[in-house]
Amino acid sequence: MVPISVDYYYNGFQIYSSMATYRKFIFVCTGKDCKRNGCKELLKDIKGMLKVSEHKGKCKVVKTKCMDFCKTGPMVVINSEVIKRASLPEIREKC
Repeated sequence: MVPISVDYYYNGFQIYSSMATYRKFIFVCTGKDCKRNGCKELLKDIKGMLKVSEHKGKCKVVKTKCMDFCKTGPMVVINSEVIKRASLPEIREKC
């Protein structure tokens, strides 16, 4: 999706300008095998990362059921990109 620019003019002066922004969704598998491989700690780290000002409001975390990639957990999907054996530095890079 491409952000849409919105501009309003009054007597030749620009009085309002904003860009529509879209949040990225971070889907984190919370299935049994991913829990064994550390998804709870990863979720806690991701939520902490999203509270930092540079990432604040840009991403939303969604916990999911099993994604059927059980041997390669913890599984994370960001913008339809699957990250196997996800780590916080990888997620920070994508978000």
